[in-house]
Amino acid sequence: MPEIHNNPDRLLHSRKRHADGTVTTIDSEQAMDEIAARLTELIDTYGPRSVAMYLGTNGLPYPASALMGNAFMRGIESPMFFTANTIDQPGKQIALAAHGHWLGGDVDFHHADSWMLVGTNPLVSKAIGIPGQNPSQNLRAAIERGMKLIVIDPRRSQTAARAAIHLQPRPGEDVTILAGMLHIIIAEKWHDQAFLDENATGFDDLARAVAGFTPAYVAERADIPEEQLRDTARMFATHGVTRGMVNAGTGANFAMHGNLLEYLCLCLTTICGRWQRAGERVTRPNTLMPAFTAKAQPHPPYEGWGYGERLRVRGLTDTVSGMPTAALADEILLEGEGQVKALICIGGNPMAAWPDQRKTHRALQSLELLVTLDTEMSLTSRLADYVIAPMMQMETPAMTMGSELIKYYTSGTGIPAAYGQYVPRVVDPPPGSDLIEEWQFFLGLAKRMDLELWFVNFFGGGGGRFMESPPIVLQMNKDTHLSTEELFEQMCATSRIPLEEVRNHPHGNIFDVDAVVQPRDADCTDRLDVGNAHFLAELADVRATDFAAGRSDEAFPFRLIPRRHQNFMNSSGTALPALNRGKPFNPVYMHPDAVAALGLTSGDSVLVSSSHDTVPAVLEADDTLRRDVVAMHHAFGGLPTEDDEFREHGTNVGRLVPTDVDYDPVTGLPRQGNIAVAVSAFGAGRQRDAVPVSADRALG
Repeated sequence: MPEIHNNPDRLLHSRKRHADGTVTTIDSEQAMDEIAARLTELIDTYGPRSVAMYLGTNGLPYPASALMGNAFMRGIESPMFFTANTIDQPGKQIALAAHGHWLGGDVDFHHADSWMLVGTNPLVSKAIGIPGQNPSQNLRAAIERGMKLIVIDPRRSQTAARAAIHLQPRPGEDVTILAGMLHIIIAEKWHDQAFLDENATGFDDLARAVAGFTPAYVAERADIPEEQLRDTARMFATHGVTRGMVNAGTGANFAMHGNLLEYLCLCLTTICGRWQRAGERVTRPNTLMPAFTAKAQPHPPYEGWGYGERLRVRGLTDTVSGMPTAALADEILLEGEGQVKALICIGGNPMAAWPDQRKTHRALQSLELLVTLDTEMSLTSRLADYVIAPMMQMETPAMTMGSELIKYYTSGTGIPAAYGQYVPRVVDPPPGSDLIEEWQFFLGLAKRMDLELWFVNFFGGGGGRFMESPPIVLQMNKDTHLSTEELFEQMCATSRIPLEEVRNHPHGNIFDVDAVVQPRDADCTDRLDVGNAHFLAELADVRATDFAAGRSDEAFPFRLIPRRHQNFMNSSGTALPALNRGKPFNPVYMHPDAVAALGLTSGDSVLVSSSHDTVPAVLEADDTLRRDVVAMHHAFGGLPTEDDEFREHGTNVGRLVPTDVDYDPVTGLPRQGNIAVAVSAFGAGRQRDAVPVSADRALG
């Protein structure tokens, strides 16, 4: 955090790009005047749908930013609000909609008997599964008291190295393995029949759907020992009594069938009865959000996709996970009614993060207005018409309300305690700077455009379905004058623990909240669904796939998977020497035996090619990988015209990914893991484009 705050390239004034390509500083008030006028002109000419917004992960530390950005989009009546969620793990919300929620909440990791992680490395990502507040210490304590950790990952990650069982399969076979585990658990009658009888439907359909995923079939397809698969199913289902869960991460979700993967994770948890029961402590009670009553009963499935705004490409619609971000570049490029003409980015860097970088580049260059809220001239900001310089985390107040909301995103997330913290502004903005808080930028636009904004608090959104208190709705217009501190007070007006009391604990506090899971309502007839027809049909398609033929292309013998970096949050900070420690690039990691077989040496410059595109990279040997797997960190690299500088800024992995070939028909998420690639020497005279390319690439 200090390094990013003190970044010598940090923007202290907003920027404007002129018609001749020059960039100058601009007063933030003047920038809002000009942007508001331009947006009004575009809306009058093309309609509200011509304006889109993208929220990246670096907008999340600011509780009001996303909400005010969304309120602005509702104020102009545009449905085109996109987030990073649908290019990461949208299957989590899709699966929950199809399966239903357990209102008693998650099992507490600190008391679990077993836990399974699929394609995630929380010791580095601090994300799903192991509580993110010092995950290494939490995992060590859990193992010392007897918890058994199971990890499924093609790489022996830092987390996998501590597992009781590490399955190291071919990439892309996570669905196969989970289906095989379900097959074994059902055949051995290790499931919790009493829990299923009272709380679930579809069990017989699930049993039939996994019948073909025999241990021998799964072992051959995933290239894992059959006995290890059996041991994994036995350990998860029978070790201990009822405590333990399964979580999947970005790596597994990137490899296609992410929605199905997340659904099978929920099914595995449910058939083993691994949810909190009546009388047990609520794992994540609210603190700065309103109190809720946890009950040992289901919330039934609900509509997850196929409603709301329909995009003009690939038959995609709005979903519970949000609008399909991988289709936004197409919506910008596709001419005709509804074409996106303006894009506003909050805390995001599409040129680094979105798949198919060449298409993204063409799309952003074609916009009539591109506005970013950014702390530096990122790849995307270098293309922007206006770059608004915002305050950063230490210059704004902060609170933990968002950490409570995230439990509705998926199981295994959030702080497992009644924890609350409020932190005032720690430092003033740098002297002489002209910085604005992100939410105030959107309020400033609304005032200039004479809009009335309805600001709906967190629990009126994703968590609203499960809240007992009505959402707090704040009406804002041109007469609104509000500080962030005052806004937080209104957001916390119905909090379980008053904000003033939380303020009395400057380092945060675990409050004495006596919350236990209540018994099932006597008249409750709701059921979780472990036999969803859509997902069981997709599972049948997976079983019918000729998996051997899919691996027979000798031109692309390796499978590329993603991995996280200890020091970076996506593209943030990659250029800072104190964080990259002299390595500003993202290597292509490969097993030493594979490196030697290619006649290469660690440190060589190489070309990584998919059927879609080719990128240059630096090779690095890594014996934690399977020999048929290579891995790279995402969100590095420069513009498509800057490949010669890959040792200075790294490689854009997203360039290898088309958005319209292998993609999920519900979320639009393209294959971003388990990518068939070739690795070759960056030889003298070797042409960068001397590989097969797609038609889209050729046109680019």
